Amino acid sequence: MDEYVPHSTAGIRRPSLVGIVNITTDSFSDGNRFLTTQAAVAHAHRLSSDGADVIELGPAASHPGAEKVTEAEEIGRLVDVIDQLVAEGVTVSVDSYRAATQRFAAARGATYLNDIQGFGDPSRYEELAATDCRLVVMHSVQRHGPATEVRTDPGEVCRGIEEFLADRLAALEAAGVSRDRLVIDPGLGFFLGSNPEPSLRTLAGLERLKARFDLPVLISPSRKSFLRTITGSDVSGIGPATLAAELYAARSGADYIRTHDVAALRDALTVFEALESAEEGGW
Repeated sequence: MDEYVPHSTAGIRRPSLVGIVNITTDSFSDGNRFLTTQAAVAHAHRLSSDGADVIELGPAASHPGAEKVTEAEEIGRLVDVIDQLVAEGVTVSVDSYRAATQRFAAARGATYLNDIQGFGDPSRYEELAATDCRLVVMHSVQRHGPATEVRTDPGEVCRGIEEFLADRLAALEAAGVSRDRLVIDPGLGFFLGSNPEPSLRTLAGLERLKARFDLPVLISPSRKSFLRTITGSDVSGIGPATLAAELYAARSGADYIRTHDVAALRDALTVFEALESAEEGGW
């Protein structure tokens, strides 16, 4: 399911749900849980049953201090999992900024490539244009590599998001990547700064971002650092805060929400839609 079709005329528009499967040893919330093919595929099946429209496979962590993983290791973690899921007809996204991993994923039937560096190598744009994959162009203040811990100014970050996306999207389109294949992600958490304010400002400005670029937007607040900072909760208790941020994003028009807990978000959206329908009916 690539394009959303509204379920009702209610104010909230149900986004596509992207279920996260981290095939890693050190992801901050579930590292080492889904490292084997059997565990990763089983988790993907659970997320699909819970309502995920897309399964995103992450072969390397990207949080501050994440271990370095080679392209060969990423591909080795992905190969059996992506082959099985694609053969079953599952819509798959692969989260990697490495060229060889992206090339492998595209050849193996991935529908989406999600790059935390926003596809920073112009020499690859013609190659990317020749694939059928949709490209999730993500912004980060780091520009290169995994997230780092750095305090940032919220206003500068928001201006930087718009400038980065305008430049990168123009370059990709000029190289032949059709606009209908592009999805934008402004980044959240450590990708915007170790302080929560840039992430809050970015989420609050989601409608402005959509209006500015008129492209589908992917948002990923799930279990992010800024929510833990605001609430004082650890990863095990951050579910309610995550859900609040996800519902806000959906209400603001997010087209995709990338989440660890698909079932919770599915149910929350269902209740939200039901309440808005009831409100339309009046007394």
